[in-house]
Amino acid sequence: MSADDDMSKVVIDTDVLIDLLRGRAAAQALLLRVTGHAIPCCSVISVAEIHAGMHVQERARTTALLDSLVLLDVTRSVAELAGHFKQRERARRLELADCLIAATAVTEAAALATGNVRHYPMPELTLVPTRA
Repeated sequence: MSADDDMSKVVIDTDVLIDLLRGRAAAQALLLRVTGHAIPCCSVISVAEIHAGMHVQERARTTALLDSLVLLDVTRSVAELAGHFKQRERARRLELADCLIAATAVTEAAALATGNVRHYPMPELTLVPTRA
């Protein structure tokens, strides 16, 4: 059994990844705090969101950050759960991308580190807020 077998996972939300790229202290402190006991991951949805807003000169730093994380794909079970979240929370008008990220975390039995806790009202989800 490797050391990784005992470690949980934490999915890092897009907003935290952007804060890391901008050198924000709260995001850096969060990453240091969670990596002591969890494997840092991100959804491929976050990869798309980051690349959509990335400037050419940010490519090397962005690639280095994403390469340091375990990337989690959207599987059929993740997509189905995301659809369930979106349908169930219809009154809140949640973004499909946020539902996909939440479903990824739930499917992976991982916590979600985010600064946008209001985007994630799903009771199945364990949140790690960046702002305490």
